[in-house]
Amino acid sequence: MSATPISIWRWYGVALLAVLLDQGTKGVIASTFELAERVPVSTFFNLVYVLNPGAAFSFLAEAGGWQRYFFIALALLVSAWLVFMLRIQRPRYEALGLSLVLGGAVGNVVDRIATGAVVDYLDFHWNEVHWPAFNLADVFVNAGVLLLLLAIFRESSPKVVPERPGT
Repeated sequence: MSATPISIWRWYGVALLAVLLDQGTKGVIASTFELAERVPVSTFFNLVYVLNPGAAFSFLAEAGGWQRYFFIALALLVSAWLVFMLRIQRPRYEALGLSLVLGGAVGNVVDRIATGAVVDYLDFHWNEVHWPAFNLADVFVNAGVLLLLLAIFRESSPKVVPERPGT
């Protein structure tokens, strides 16, 4: 069943807002920081400016350049699938999750197309152990996946039906 035009555009709007927030924050970082600059914010968090030509945890970052086109193609395919999936009426958490994943995927693919790498700037650490830097698009993708999992668990949880007296 198709979603109503209003609900389709609501979810596409959420995805667009995610892209705009992601690209806006990346623009601020890229215009105010030098590459590899690190600014401590707290005892466990820094703002940094790094470029990641790979995927999560810098997977394939040293692959020689072909990975840029692979990740662009993959993100565009996933994004097209998500756009299609949002055309079907879905429960709110599921539609929101799909929208956030779509927005995050598009946010990072814009970087890959424009510069060949993704701008990362959020650096969490404990003592000298740093989690790989990430960005707002990554936050949206992860939040979207969590919402999709929540939707799955809500849908698959057993419905309690009260017993009728005398049965």
